[in-house]
Amino acid sequence: APACAGALRLVLVELSPALRASHPDGVESRGALPAPGEMGDGPIVVLANELLDNIPFRLAERTVAGWAEVTVGSAGEMLAPMAGADAERCTRLVPDGAVGARIPLQDRAAAWLTEALTVVSDHGRVVVFDYTSPTTAALAERPWTDWVRTYAAHGRGGHPIERPGEQDVTCEVAVDQLAAVRPPARNRSQVEFLRAHGLDGLVADGRRIWTERSGIGDLAAIGARSRIGEAAALTDPAGLGAFRVLEWHDEDQASIRRRFAGGQPARFAL
Repeated sequence: APACAGALRLVLVELSPALRASHPDGVESRGALPAPGEMGDGPIVVLANELLDNIPFRLAERTVAGWAEVTVGSAGEMLAPMAGADAERCTRLVPDGAVGARIPLQDRAAAWLTEALTVVSDHGRVVVFDYTSPTTAALAERPWTDWVRTYAAHGRGGHPIERPGEQDVTCEVAVDQLAAVRPPARNRSQVEFLRAHGLDGLVADGRRIWTERSGIGDLAAIGARSRIGEAAALTDPAGLGAFRVLEWHDEDQASIRRRFAGGQPARFAL
C-alpha cells in the first residue's frame, strides 16, 4: 500500500491459473502481457524479476565438426549437427569457441523483450532483474553446469535432465543476446540500483527505529529489524546482490520526474 497506490494500475502477468487465483485484491491478473496500446497513455513499466532466466532456451555445443544442438532422448543427451543460420549465429556469438564449449541460445527471452518493448512504446521502460553474463562468449569459457542451474524444494537441484518435471531449470541471461534486440540503456548491479533508489536511507531509518524500540519489541521494532535483514540479503554479493538490473527506456530521469510531477498516472505490468 504505497502512498502512490492510487496513481497506479497494477497488472500481474502469470501463466498459471492457480497462481493467478492467489493474487491479492486491487490488481489485474492475466496470462499474457497487454497488447500494444492496451494500457493507454504512459508512462508504462514492464517489470520482470527473475523471469528471463526461467524462460526455455536451447543449448549448443562446439564439436570438432562445428556447432551441434544438445537434445535429450531416452538414452540421455544427444548431439544434432547445426547448419545454416543457427551455426552461423553460434560462431558469431563465440568466434573462438573451444571444442566441448557450450552456450545457450535464448531466442524466447529475446522474443519476450521484443514484445515488452512494444507494450511500453516510447514513453515507458522495461526493467529486468536477473542473473546475467555480459556475453555468450563468457558463458562458453565456464562449465555449462555453472550457468544452467536447477532448483527444487527451495534448494539447488540435480543434473538438468534428471527428474523431469520435478525441478526448475534456469539459465543465466546472456546480455549480448538481448542487446541484439535493443541494447539496454542501463546495466548495473542490484546493489547500485537499490542504493540509487534510497535503500541506504531505508536501512538507516530501520536501525533508528530498532534502537529506539528494541526494548519494547512491538511490531514497529520487528518490522525495522526485518528491513535491515532483508536489505542485507538483497545486497549480498554471494546471493541476490549478484543480480544485474537491465533497463530499456528512451527518456532521461529528469523528463520522467517532470512527467510524474505533472500528475500523469503510471501503469505497471509485472
